[in-house]
Amino acid sequence: MNKRVKSEISCYNFSLKNRRGQIWVETVIYTLIAFVLIGLVLAFAKPGIEKLKDKSVIEQSIGMMEDLDLVITEVIQAGAGNKRVIKIAIRKGNLRLNCSDDKLLFELEGKYIYSEPGESIQQGNLIVTTEEVGKLGIVTITRDYSDYNITYYGEDNLKTISKADTPYNLIISNSGKDGSSKTVVDIELS
Repeated sequence: MNKRVKSEISCYNFSLKNRRGQIWVETVIYTLIAFVLIGLVLAFAKPGIEKLKDKSVIEQSIGMMEDLDLVITEVIQAGAGNKRVIKIAIRKGNLRLNCSDDKLLFELEGKYIYSEPGESIQQGNLIVTTEEVGKLGIVTITRDYSDYNITYYGEDNLKTISKADTPYNLIISNSGKDGSSKTVVDIELS
């Protein structure tokens, strides 16, 4: 082979090696750009998704409190000695039995602001209040039973029921009248 042919073959091999290296560099750059774009989309979409989740949990919690109120009302209307069992699923937040004030409260902390901070919204027998703490909102759903005496295992205690994987069974019973002629509604966990 003459020198010219060898030189052309050598240049062709060198050009082919450079071309392969260039393809790998382009692939890595395009992959990095794709990851950056995915990261940007997630950075903007994730807070919106979290707000929608929190909104859904708040609406489910309001439904749970309405169901609980309905069962308590049925027990009161059915008379002394009546009992009902209700399953309560708490996936986020806390249910507080404030027996000394005869109130049931559900508190939930999240990114969704349900109402104007500090304003109370009446939803049936429930009062929903939102407090803003930094970037988070604390939504409190309250049911006041001041006409009745709410007890936990027969006592005026404060009980907090937290989130759990399995639903709680609440036994709600009408224990008759107390000394001040209020109907005693006793709540127990089973």
